[in-house]
Amino acid sequence: MNAFTTSDGLYIAYRRSGTGPALVLLHGFIADGRVWRTQIDDFSRDFDVIAWDAPGCGQSCDTPEDFSMQDYARCLLALLDEAGVEAPHLLGLSWGGTLALEFHRLFPEHVRSIIIADSYAGWTGSLGAKDAQARLDRCLRESQLPAADWVPQWVPGAFSPGAPQEVLDELASIMWDFHPVGFRAMSRALHPDFSEALSGISVPALLIWGADDARSPLTCGEKMRDRINGSRLVVIPDAGHAPTMEQPARFNAEVRTFLLQQ
Repeated sequence: MNAFTTSDGLYIAYRRSGTGPALVLLHGFIADGRVWRTQIDDFSRDFDVIAWDAPGCGQSCDTPEDFSMQDYARCLLALLDEAGVEAPHLLGLSWGGTLALEFHRLFPEHVRSIIIADSYAGWTGSLGAKDAQARLDRCLRESQLPAADWVPQWVPGAFSPGAPQEVLDELASIMWDFHPVGFRAMSRALHPDFSEALSGISVPALLIWGADDARSPLTCGEKMRDRINGSRLVVIPDAGHAPTMEQPARFNAEVRTFLLQQ
């Protein structure tokens, strides 16, 4: 595990493996870089893979409660500077996909291509104001509770009904280590509408969605595809919100094919 401290004093941990073009992996909330285990093992054969623990997750330090998606994007830029990477491929899952959108909006010159998986143009942008507020309220409430009181209800919703138990157990073990402050900050950061960023994407873009995603339904991916010029949407069967873990071979193959074309 590598780590550095930003100019603002935030301690950020990250995993790095492999050589080749840089590929930065951005996990979702209530998680950390461990969710990319199979992707790191696979892609590091051909790429310089960097998977951070976002501020407020894993081995990274907490942020202020009002940390915005723009603030997270600036931390990501600091990571690229630390790693000596100018313009990587970005792969974001769920919350990480929204961060990728905001990062490209702010720093387009630092993005080579973008892959967004089972994500949102912000909760408000993809789900509407009412559902977005309901999600935020739930997250703020459950962040105050012990993991045992809510993780068992969250984990099955990340997968299709046929997901293997060992995959559910792996995600549960990661979520169990959540940071309450990080959970709240990331939830607030995800709440706004980021849909205006979609039409501004100027790099090659791939969208990947689990066919059975109940958290970010396929319609969210279809709307993104229609707004991102030249993008393509791939649907993975027998997968929910985390096809990275549920169908890693198919997911990785789609990502690799896309990246090798860039």
